[in-house]
Amino acid sequence: QVQLVESGGGLVQAGESLRLSCAASGSIFSIKAMAWYRQAPGKERELVARLISGGSTDLSDSVKGRFTFSRDKNMGFLQMNGLKPEDTAVYYCNAEVIIVSSGNFVLRDYWGQGTQVTVSS
Repeated sequence: QVQLVESGGGLVQAGESLRLSCAASGSIFSIKAMAWYRQAPGKERELVARLISGGSTDLSDSVKGRFTFSRDKNMGFLQMNGLKPEDTAVYYCNAEVIIVSSGNFVLRDYWGQGTQVTVSS
């Protein structure tokens, strides 16, 4: 099994920064990609940033120039600067993980439990 645990959320004022962390653990052979999604009340979950191993990072237009996404082994970090009230949401870590199951390499999708980010105006 694979677990993703997010941390770093909280309540900040507009213009301030937060750094979210995502720790992946368990029976991981390798991580193909990690991503951050967010879901605001009454809205659908949306992709914020996605980083493919050995590849580039995709950021949503709404966070370009303010957010950066980095990875260090099985940890993912979302640095959020210049936060705005519209960034308020529950942020979820997602990972596409290759595991070994019955002697086969299998790609599976995992989610964390989410961490609340609230930005006051």
